[in-house]
Amino acid sequence: MEEYGGGDLLSEAMGSAARVVVVEDCVEAPGAFVLHLLLKRALASCGAAAFLALAQPFSHYDRVLRKMGCNLSLHRRNERLHFFELLGFRGGAREGTIADSFVRLYNEIQRLVEANRAGENASQFTVVIDDASLLEVVALGSVNDVLNFLHYCFALTSEMNCTLVVLIHEDIYADEEKMGLLLHLRYIADLVIKAAPLSTGLAADVHGQLSVVNKGTFREQKAKAQKVWNFHFKVKENGTDFFYPGTRH
Repeated sequence: MEEYGGGDLLSEAMGSAARVVVVEDCVEAPGAFVLHLLLKRALASCGAAAFLALAQPFSHYDRVLRKMGCNLSLHRRNERLHFFELLGFRGGAREGTIADSFVRLYNEIQRLVEANRAGENASQFTVVIDDASLLEVVALGSVNDVLNFLHYCFALTSEMNCTLVVLIHEDIYADEEKMGLLLHLRYIADLVIKAAPLSTGLAADVHGQLSVVNKGTFREQKAKAQKVWNFHFKVKENGTDFFYPGTRH
């Protein structure tokens, strides 16, 4: 059994070159714990992040990450974490069009990325979105507005050498006619991390299974096929255990 850290299964499966990471989950196997791990990883070694929170208020993430040994309040005060609490994003959209609201949001993110890059203590910058499904909700169902916003965020990963991490709920896109957003994220992703329930049903010591599809960069894809990792996980109060099936004792 391996716990989350520098040499654990998730870090090994992810590698270090992914610019766009998409986390897929479902009701039976929520993937928020992966987002928390990736946020902690992004802030390690003086990294910086912009966190777009549509699912929970800051106090929730602060409480969860503190149990994992990551003080979000401190990172926020040190301007390493830039937290956008977007629970009321739809209300702000009433002052103009939804598209205008997305443009303002993107402009602020771009400003932060550029400032981080130009600063004396420039570091790797990560944009985290929790979650894309709720972006579609606050956009009043306008998939095009969400896709345009994600397109510009995606452009930052190549223009500014930053990382984009997005959580999306796969199970709400069961209807093929509504899968546009999910399919687009899968297309632009270098890495897809999917949380799912066990195929054998509920278990006391295993909360679900995780599949990591490392598509690699475009150049890497020419040389080798994408690699898929599969392992089980158990979410604990202060972190997550990852292990191969059948190795839990």
